[in-house]
Amino acid sequence: MPTAARLVAAVALAALAYVISIMVMPLMPESTDFGYFIPVNILLGLACGWIVMGPRAGRGTTAAINNGFTGVFVLMLWGVGIQAANEMVRLAMRNRYDNAFEAIVAVFQIGAEYAVIIATMQIGLALVIGAVVAGLVTEFASNHWK
Repeated sequence: MPTAARLVAAVALAALAYVISIMVMPLMPESTDFGYFIPVNILLGLACGWIVMGPRAGRGTTAAINNGFTGVFVLMLWGVGIQAANEMVRLAMRNRYDNAFEAIVAVFQIGAEYAVIIATMQIGLALVIGAVVAGLVTEFASNHWK
């Protein structure tokens, strides 16, 4: 059921996904073709906010902050996973893999490489601040608009 908390959580995580996407782009190699990188991450933010954070709102301030961290963790997990799968498909179209199992393993290898690339202090700080803010505004929306 649509609620204000779900909508606010979705918008908050979508905004955070946009900011983090902009911060990640300079860290990647110059030859990287980003294509739908930002729109995909924004859609993931919308989905994670709506599905993960929205239903868990309304349980207090501590739970709200934890809810924000959970939403951001899921967003990053899905974001890295989907971008890694996208890169694997791009490489598979260039016949880089001999079989399907090798391609599936490559998703995890590429995802690990991406995680190392984006593991910077600035992104970590932005994620922590974004998680706290997203959790608190979602809690506010849940308490204010019932």
